[in-house]
Amino acid sequence: MSARRRVLAAAVAAGGLLVAVTSPFASASSQGGQHIDDLRQATAKYFDVATAEADGYTELRDAAGIACIDSSAGGMGIHYVNPGLVGDPDIVMQTPELMVYAPAPDGSLVLVASEYVVLADAWHAAHGKQPPKLFGQKFTLVKAGNRYGLPDFYELHVWLWQSNPSGLFADYNPGVTCPTS
Repeated sequence: MSARRRVLAAAVAAGGLLVAVTSPFASASSQGGQHIDDLRQATAKYFDVATAEADGYTELRDAAGIACIDSSAGGMGIHYVNPGLVGDPDIVMQTPELMVYAPAPDGSLVLVASEYVVLADAWHAAHGKQPPKLFGQKFTLVKAGNRYGLPDFYELHVWLWQSNPSGLFADYNPGVTCPTS
């Protein structure tokens, strides 16, 4: 384990969390470099959903009232959004607009990813017509008429805390499932 990973693991453990920062995330660092490690460190406090809520993140439900998002490609999980961050036209690496949690068998929520979201009109007005990019990845445009009832927006998932066989920046993770009622 590198010195940086030992420091991160110690910092996370000191916060009352036990997180293994091991081989599943080694490829993440090669794809996003130091920035992925920085993002992981910045979001580690959100393992505790109450901390996310205290920082302004709230559970997001789609227009049909569904909180846990899944598909045949895998799951996304339950999104907690910070509305104040979505409304601004900027992408700030260390403050993602959403935290993504997977439901655990015991009913608790486990932090698995972060997601960046910016409304397309706000982005275009501030930055021009090119889509946003972060970690060398171009954001995906989600058109109006989407399940959230939002106007066009750009998004990028980063699977920081759960390895994703579909890729670090894929929307869906086959390892995430939503409970059936």
